[in-house]
Amino acid sequence: MTKDDMIAAFDPNAAAGQDSGIYGLPFGPEFSDVVLVPVPWEVTVSYGGGTSTGPEAILEGSMQVDLHHHDYPELWKRGIHMDIIPEQLSELNHKTRVLAEQVIEAEAEGKSVINGVSVDELRDKVNAACDVMNAWVKKQCDFWLKQGKLVGVVGGDHSVPLGYLELQGERHENFGILQIDAHMDLRQAYEGFTFSHASIFYNTLQRVPQVSKLVQVGIRDYCKQEADFVSEQSSRISVFFDQQIRRQMFKGHTWDNICNEIVAALPQKIHLSVDIDGLNPQLCPNTGTPVPGGFEFAELMHLFNVLKNSGKTIIGFDLCEVAPGADGWDGNVGARVLYQLCGTLAG
Repeated sequence: MTKDDMIAAFDPNAAAGQDSGIYGLPFGPEFSDVVLVPVPWEVTVSYGGGTSTGPEAILEGSMQVDLHHHDYPELWKRGIHMDIIPEQLSELNHKTRVLAEQVIEAEAEGKSVINGVSVDELRDKVNAACDVMNAWVKKQCDFWLKQGKLVGVVGGDHSVPLGYLELQGERHENFGILQIDAHMDLRQAYEGFTFSHASIFYNTLQRVPQVSKLVQVGIRDYCKQEADFVSEQSSRISVFFDQQIRRQMFKGHTWDNICNEIVAALPQKIHLSVDIDGLNPQLCPNTGTPVPGGFEFAELMHLFNVLKNSGKTIIGFDLCEVAPGADGWDGNVGARVLYQLCGTLAG
């Protein structure tokens, strides 16, 4: 059966079947233009947990998403496939999270040894495991890109896209990152973990010199170390603080104008990195580190649309920090943000 045959046989108005793929679609990777790489990882989370099950929650929530999208009504025909959630990586995550929790607890209590093992040795094991995860993400993304696919990473905590961003640097001489987030994530080895979720963009800027511009949007929670780093890297980092955005809007500036300013700060090629806590926490109450403020769903979708209509090239994306609650709400919202990201990349 050809892809055209599958499209003709598929009913986009019907409920998702039990054996269907993400969004209830019938396509395997061979017939999908977009491949999603799930990364069940939350080893270094420092507050709430659950993001390692984010890909699964999004997959489940996607079954409730109607396919006739307002901006991309034909998107489903392009084919979207979520790769298999890697069991081996999930097991490594659970095992290493226990070690990380021991390190965090020991540091809080001023201990240097736990059960006869030094905290430094435990921390080294955590960092080594995170290195394994980074290498796995890079390898998986490279595999699918070489198959001619458009690739998005689905986390997991916000440490997970580093391998993909390193790969982007190998494939593109110059690109920018549009980061939607409540946090700067510019801490250096937060809590002693080299690959902390709070250090993702510090690591990226150190390891990927091809990133000419990092544009952070929605920031409302950060430390002095991060603010100083932004000042030192002012030619490479632009920050649109949540408070700053709201003040402008209170004084009559439109969100559309601000979105155009954000997009104008970016180079031609752009990787989109979305932490779900960039949204109003009512939309993602179970995310690891929720912060009051943030964007409404429609505001974020408008920013994506302004970016899409700008003529700039989207080279990939990641969506992180979705953590399921008992009612599935976060997975539902995450699935809808993800669908818009797929449209922004492929539509």
